[in-house]
Amino acid sequence: MSATLPVSVVVPTIGRPAQLRACLESLARCTPRAAEIVVVDQSGAGETRELVAEFDPIGARAVSCDGRGVGLARNAGLRHAANDVVAMTDDDCTVAPTWVATAHRLASEDPERIFTGRVLAGVAEGDGHIPSTRTDEVARDFTGERSCDGLFSGNVVLPRRAALELGGFDERLETAEDNDFGYRWLLAGRPMTFDPQLVVWHNDWRTPDQLERLYVAYWRGQGTFYGKHLRRGDATILRFLARDVKKSLKATAERILRGRPRWTDWRRGILRGLPVGLARGLLGRGPR
Repeated sequence: MSATLPVSVVVPTIGRPAQLRACLESLARCTPRAAEIVVVDQSGAGETRELVAEFDPIGARAVSCDGRGVGLARNAGLRHAANDVVAMTDDDCTVAPTWVATAHRLASEDPERIFTGRVLAGVAEGDGHIPSTRTDEVARDFTGERSCDGLFSGNVVLPRRAALELGGFDERLETAEDNDFGYRWLLAGRPMTFDPQLVVWHNDWRTPDQLERLYVAYWRGQGTFYGKHLRRGDATILRFLARDVKKSLKATAERILRGRPRWTDWRRGILRGLPVGLARGLLGRGPR
């Protein structure tokens, strides 16, 4: 088997050198490795370029990206990628040694399909709580569904040309750009599958205050995504809204009855973030 496979890995980063180093080290351990690793840097710091240069022997290169936003960074990575098979992860994730090989195999079997996979809890440097994980062990085909939570952009394999034809990720969304992209992909009748063999670990370092801010920002982005599609007359979004309000009420009850720390529950950000984002989306402020 070749030492590398025709896969472009895209990693957005914004000034997290320790996490980025761990991510690149995990990509170096992949067997086989990807043909290239495109690190999209929004930090504007020379430190990132110096770090990425250390991994030049495994095909890593830094691409500067003016502005802020993970959607913007992902699109820049898609545009700079040399291969049509693009595997994306985040700078605070580490990948399984089989990740690149699994991505290549899945994409070779169905080149027009998006694949997303498990995001397991990795190293926690803060208070031991890691958000944004996905531990399902059973594969699921989302094709034909109206689902907005099938795609985890921290662990995704997609066809570059088809993704760009769809318009890429919505660069004006603060967060939830992966939910929006996956939803638009499915609405367009394109195939998407969750495959548990595709594995990364999400490593986190956030303090409780940082986690709370993260959850509120996430739900602002989710609300903007909802408002964007409601403004276009998509009534399916009402079902998603009802589901999320129910989650929020349940979280509040659990907090009162069980005394759960608020920063360990991502649902706590719904009431603080979702209405603000929803208003933005309905008014056309933010997403395109």
